[in-house]
Amino acid sequence: MPKPLYYVALAAIVLTVACKEPLFPAGSGNWLSEERVSAVSTSVAVMTQNLYVGADVDAVIQALQSPDPTVGLGALIFAIQTVGKTDYPARAAAIADEIARARPHAVGLQEVSQIDIDLTPIGVPAVLHQDFLAILQAALAERGLHYVVAGTSNNVNVHLVSGLVNLVDHDALLIDADRVIVNGASGQAFAVNLGEVAPGVSLIRGWVWARTTIDGQSYTFASAHLEANLATAPIPLLEQIRAAQVGEIVATLGADERVVLMGDLNDFPGSPMYGVLTNNAYSDTWAALHPGAEGLTCCHRSDLSDAVANFDQRIDYVWTRGFAREDGKVKGAIDRFGLVPADHVPGPAYAIWPSDHAGLIAELR
Repeated sequence: MPKPLYYVALAAIVLTVACKEPLFPAGSGNWLSEERVSAVSTSVAVMTQNLYVGADVDAVIQALQSPDPTVGLGALIFAIQTVGKTDYPARAAAIADEIARARPHAVGLQEVSQIDIDLTPIGVPAVLHQDFLAILQAALAERGLHYVVAGTSNNVNVHLVSGLVNLVDHDALLIDADRVIVNGASGQAFAVNLGEVAPGVSLIRGWVWARTTIDGQSYTFASAHLEANLATAPIPLLEQIRAAQVGEIVATLGADERVVLMGDLNDFPGSPMYGVLTNNAYSDTWAALHPGAEGLTCCHRSDLSDAVANFDQRIDYVWTRGFAREDGKVKGAIDRFGLVPADHVPGPAYAIWPSDHAGLIAELR
């Protein structure tokens, strides 16, 4: 883990960013009752989905910090076996089916992994090569869909066992090329990040955005995967890091007329991250359209074997700014994907879920 002095410096940076005044002061803070914009005639659909690498990477990271190297190797081998059970190509087909059904204009993806593992040189019969983005794009093409990659950003870089184990985790933003014009796009790392948390393991989170035109109107889509907790309970420093990361997004997209921010934001309603968005004129679409409903999105078991979803967190979101009608309310619909039995996918040994997170599909009118 980073040294204590690194934490002190990082905390100072985070608190400086997180404590700034809102970029879009909203008076009482209840922007839904204050913001007045003209109605948007175009119906815009989006989807966000954490693809899930297929095993508990956090458990591997923690095991690698043990002074006993066999502990880390054992956790790594177990994770590789779990990835086989969670069968990403089968899960990608199910996600492609959902995209074909919903036809979102933009799809935000997190944990878009590229895995290259070959442990045979050290006598372990474990070989795995998967490019999650290529597999999903092939599945979409098979369904006659033309989704292009607007941009990607790196999140996790793992290089272990003298280069025999390599994992790169991306964010990606897909755009429906048949209906959306991309005017500019980028993927970038956040200014505030944890960095190296174990030898060969770096956590450098990022986000992706695209400025687009749909039916003559401008829309900005953004997808992010904020820093996660490496523990079961919230860690105040990490909460402030997430607030700073989302604050960077808000600042970058400040002048854009209509914004949809989606992704696995790894934090809860009422958190500092949540406050940054609500204080800067963003609306939590789930809360706006399903008031009082929990809308939990995480998590299935790491091997995706649970027969019934037993979620206890809402950490995946679709946020909007500039979509409110004259009455101050956001109109449309939002639903979850990947938490009812009908969403199960046949796996190598048992039925599996499309991901450990539920996806969100929203239509904004």
